[in-house]
Parts: sequence; C-alpha cells; structure tokens
Amino acid sequence: MKVLVLTLGTRGDVQPFVALAKGLLRSGHDVVVAAPERFADFVAGHGVAFAALDDGPLRLMDGGSAVGDVASGGLRARVALARRLPAMFSRVLEDCWSVASTGTGAGADVVVHNGQVIAGQHVAEKLGVPAVLALPLPMYVPTRDFPWPGQDLLAGLPKWLNRTTYLGMKGPALMFGQTVDRWRRTLGLPRRAGRHDPLRRPGGGAVPVMHAVSRHVLARPGDWPTTATMTGYWFLDDADPHAMDAPAPSGPTGQSGLPADLEAFLDSGEPPIFVGFGSMSGSDPVGTTEAVLAATQRARVRAVLATGWGGLVADRARDDVFVLGEVPYAELFPRVAAVVHHGGAGTTGAAVAAGRPQVICPFVADQPFWGRRMHVLGVAPAPIDQRRLSPAELASAIRRVLDEQTFASKAEGLGALVRDEDGVMNAVELLEKVDGSTG
Repeated sequence: MKVLVLTLGTRGDVQPFVALAKGLLRSGHDVVVAAPERFADFVAGHGVAFAALDDGPLRLMDGGSAVGDVASGGLRARVALARRLPAMFSRVLEDCWSVASTGTGAGADVVVHNGQVIAGQHVAEKLGVPAVLALPLPMYVPTRDFPWPGQDLLAGLPKWLNRTTYLGMKGPALMFGQTVDRWRRTLGLPRRAGRHDPLRRPGGGAVPVMHAVSRHVLARPGDWPTTATMTGYWFLDDADPHAMDAPAPSGPTGQSGLPADLEAFLDSGEPPIFVGFGSMSGSDPVGTTEAVLAATQRARVRAVLATGWGGLVADRARDDVFVLGEVPYAELFPRVAAVVHHGGAGTTGAAVAAGRPQVICPFVADQPFWGRRMHVLGVAPAPIDQRRLSPAELASAIRRVLDEQTFASKAEGLGALVRDEDGVMNAVELLEKVDGSTG
C-alpha cells in the first residue's frame, strides 16, 4: 500500500504524521509526507520521503504572533485576514495535485490529510482512491458530548446544542469555496453536493476519520459514526512515547541528548518547572514573559523557559531560570516538576505522556478546550486565560500543582495509561482496512 499524507500547519500539524509515516514504513508500506517546505529537513531527517508544499498562510507567522494579533484585534482584524487567506491557498492546492499526480506521491492507494490542507478529499477524488481524515483533535465530527473545540465562546452551552456548534467547520467552505471550485475545474472535477465537506465521499458515504488522541484523555463519543475512531496519540518514536513535539537540540549535548548546560542546570537543584507557550502570546510576548518570570519568583521555583517559537521572549536568565530555544520534550518533561504551557494539542499530549501535572494558560482555538479537559481529569487546576495572565494567579496555580499531591498522582496514573497505548500501530491497522471504494 502506498499512502500519500497531505498536511498543512505548524510543527504540531506535521510531527504526528511523521510518526504515522514511520509506523507505515515499519509495517512494509510506502509513504510520502507532503507538508510545508520549511519542514523538509525535519521530515527527511526521520527517514521519511518528503514532498514540499508552498508555506502559504504559515508566512503570516514569520513576522510575529499573527494568530495572537488577530485574536486580540477584533472583527476588523479577522475580516482582513479572511480576505488574504484564499489567495495564499492557491499555490498550496496546485502543489498538492502536482505531488499526487506526477511527483513522489504518484500512485498512492490512499490519501491521508488533516483537513486544513483543504486539498485532501479533492485529490483523492481525482485519483479515484479513498481519503482518510486524520486529526490531532476532534474538530469535524459532531457530538453531543462536547461543543466544537475551535471556539471557546461555545463552552457552557446546553448539551443539546453541542452538535450544532460543529457548524463552525463550515467556515472553510465559505472562505475557500470559490478558490477550491476554480482549482477543481482545472482538474476536470464536476461540482457535487458536499464537495467541500471532508467527512463525505463523492458518492455521499462517510469518510474514515482517525483522531490521534488517547481514549484515556478524551473518551470516544457514543454518538459518533463507526467511521470515526480514537486511535491514541501518534508519538514520534515508539521506543520513547514522550517524543511529541520534540525538535532535536542544537549545540553540545549531555548523555541524555539534552544540551550539556541544561543538564547541568537540572542537576544543580530541585526539579524545575517547564514554561513554554509555543507561538501564542498575543501582541506582547515581552509582557507575557515578564509576568511568567515574576510568577516563578513568587512561587519560589526554578524554571526552564522555552522561547523557541516566539511565545516567550528572554535573552538572559536569572540563576534560577534556564532559557533555551527549541527543546526536546521527550527528554525534558519527565525531569521537570510540572509543565506550564498554552494548551496546544501536541504539548498537552506530551505532558500527559510524561506523567507530569500541568498549568495551562490558553489563548485561542482549541487551547481552552484542552485546558478544561486537563482540569476535569485532575491533572491541572482551572486554566488561566493567557490574555489576563497575572504573576499572582500563575504563581498560585504553580504552587497548587506542586503542593497538592493529588495532581502529581493523577498525572502519573494517566501517563501510565497513555504510554501503554500504541496509537501509531492502531492507525496503521485502520489504514490497512480501508477499502478501495470512493463512493
């Protein structure tokens, strides 16, 4: 079987598919991962065939925290972004078909895609092969159990309204419909009902949907169709289930693979906490960093501060704070006392697998959803809105997860359950069962 993976987004949208690709290779299958060109070295470095897609909307992130600016800028900023995005996807769509038709992805038996690449189901339709939607969070398939995770304003609605909140996923069809229709015409594809819905096959049947989430973290909703599954997390290395979101460190390393100076810091005192907010800090990452540093001082804790994605900014550290760029979560998280983060799906999964208590400071999108979920599971206090982050509140939350043993014990128990799953192999086995029907 040859699998073509199409994914668009940040590292958290690419890394799980690299893990899946390695699992497919171990099972004797052929696989190509098509992702933004900036991830070429990362994907190829894991021995996985790579095909470059135009970076498209990712360029908005290069000049600063664009997502944060839009989230803070109100309706006018959102409208301005919506007008820019369709043109940015035109080249992405063209690249997807080029890879699938004449590039390294040619001859694929199945197309696996993450939805936000937009092209997945259309490429599969043109090739006459099945499309499989693969997601790090439950964004597409409606359920009564919880509201659409993409918008925090939907939390707290009556349960009977939960299914209707998934109409939020109709947004891409409205925003990109004309762009996709023009591109479909270049492929000779006709108009059809549901052509923009990745949950539907051309003939109207349901598409298989794999969720790379542990059932111990989020139970599979009972009202999902049988085509929607919860496989377990797709960790990058089966030998090390803490490898989610783990870039290779640069510079001299210690015996564990961590930078030698970080090793020295870890060994010089009590286990520190980890603090990292990805690229999500709004329009004032300096102010956010100042609040974090003040909180660690008030809480009387040592800290490892990760600045690699721009969410936090610090060019020097106190004696009790170690500042670094990209960090291998696989090596670091098991050695910290707690993980303070923004609530991204990948970082949340990594902290869960490491068995460490968490303090989540969400900002946008699905981050509040994961923050609430970790609180319900008892591994984190109530999430703290990053836009209203105060040193006193953050310090209090840090002290709670360190002083109240229940957080650590529940985190250790949950981590053991998650590490016992093999999400990658579960996904591989599901793909092996996908038939050749596209109707």
